Order: sequence, then structure tokens, then C-alpha cells
Amino acid sequence: MRMRELIKKTGLAERQVRFLVAQGFIPPPRGGRATADYGDDHVSAILRYMRLKELGFPPAAVRLLLDAKEGVPVTIEPGITLVIATERLGENLDIASLEKRASSALRKIFKSPAKGQKSDD
Repeated sequence: MRMRELIKKTGLAERQVRFLVAQGFIPPPRGGRATADYGDDHVSAILRYMRLKELGFPPAAVRLLLDAKEGVPVTIEPGITLVIATERLGENLDIASLEKRASSALRKIFKSPAKGQKSDD
């Protein structure tokens, strides 16, 4: 896709896209300057960057998070941290389904019965 399409998909101005490329937050376009081509990987990278900015991370922190191999840690409560792979940030996920799977996993880990079920203890 051309720059115009990328701008339309992401809502960023052209100079913001160029800044993100220059700073290494998104990969450079494929092709030469006159034939610059952007893909879904560029859209995803921009959405990740924008989501981290919305969460209040300054550019330096965004850089550290995106460079982290372990992912972005989110403390749920002391001793329980959710680690999110950076490539998943900004995705449009089915939160209800994700909550259901997370709840099931936590119940198994902590041996907590589902709502409406009695404990075996």
C-alpha cells in the first residue's frame, strides 16, 4: 500500500509515519523512495506504538518495551504478572473469550472452583 493508504488506515500524518520509521519504531517501507510500499506489518507496528503511547509510555519506554524479548509485563496484583508479547499489542482481540480462557487457567492454577460449583475440599 502507498503512504496515502497507510495514513488512512492508521490516522497518522505522513510526517508522523516518517518519524516512526526514522526512529525505528516501524520498519522502513519496501522498495525505493519513489516506490515505497507499506504492508500490514507497518500498520501493526504503528498500532502497537500508538497503543503504548495511549497507555502513557513515553517514546524511550516504548523503545525498551518493543525491544524487550520477554514482552510487556502488566502487574495484576503483587506476585501475579501478565506478560504480553509486544507483537500482540494493539490487536483487536475478543476480550470476552480471552477473559474466559484466563479465568479458566487461573482456576486451574489456584484450584478455585468455577462460579456456582462447590469445592472438593
